[in-house]
Amino acid sequence: MAIVNRTPDSFFDRGATFGEAEALDAVARAVADGAGIIDIGGVKAAPGGEVSAAEELRRVGGFVAAVRGRHPDLVISVDTWRAEVGRVVAGEGADLLNDAWGGVDPGLAEVAAEFGTGLVCTHAGHLPPRTRPHRMSYDDVVADIVATTVGLAERATALGVHPDSVLVDPGHDFGKNSRHSLEATRRLPELVATGWPVLVAMSNKDFVGETLDTGVDERLEGTLAATAVSAWLGARVFRAHQVPETLRTLRMVCAIRGDTDLAVARRGVV
Repeated sequence: MAIVNRTPDSFFDRGATFGEAEALDAVARAVADGAGIIDIGGVKAAPGGEVSAAEELRRVGGFVAAVRGRHPDLVISVDTWRAEVGRVVAGEGADLLNDAWGGVDPGLAEVAAEFGTGLVCTHAGHLPPRTRPHRMSYDDVVADIVATTVGLAERATALGVHPDSVLVDPGHDFGKNSRHSLEATRRLPELVATGWPVLVAMSNKDFVGETLDTGVDERLEGTLAATAVSAWLGARVFRAHQVPETLRTLRMVCAIRGDTDLAVARRGVV
């Protein structure tokens, strides 16, 4: 799942794909690089200036239709917590609504059911959108993740979202400190065991930076290490900024697991 942010202030690309032409180019590159899903966002997750629903729609509404027109077979995801935004982009051809804020707007799942889209059910620490955790504590962070995401998934399917279209996301760094995010990663099998396919969104996040004491531009190796571990432990979808590097990492994990063969066979053969 490649990330394309229609935001002027995203933490990683710093607005490089805010413009429509730049964003469309980024989608085309990600598809060419092998991404199977494009996740389009119109509001950065971190605190900052208010972005109204109207402004969010100005950024992603219409753009989804443009992407659909250029890539008719692409799986298009939209990162939003607002039902009114979800309704517009689903009407334009979005396949998946990525609710990164844990069902804060219950209407978003209803939109997914109405339009037949998929839904990502995320653990965000029960916080309002765009807030940072402050001294978050849990009796058991993974138990909370499992209970919350499974509850959201079950509600979605009860509303009519197809079970095959629901994913759960432990929500790295959302409502969590870095130790919580590390624990969520090493205990990922507990979320996998629920039977819902697991999406992880770890790319260049603060838990990687705090683990390695690196800035945003120096987190690739840590991200890929976390990606490899999560893949080995059963995650199914990987939200990423750097598509080729992520795909190579995942292919290596798949080969070690025996799920895929060599891309080429020369050594000791010819």
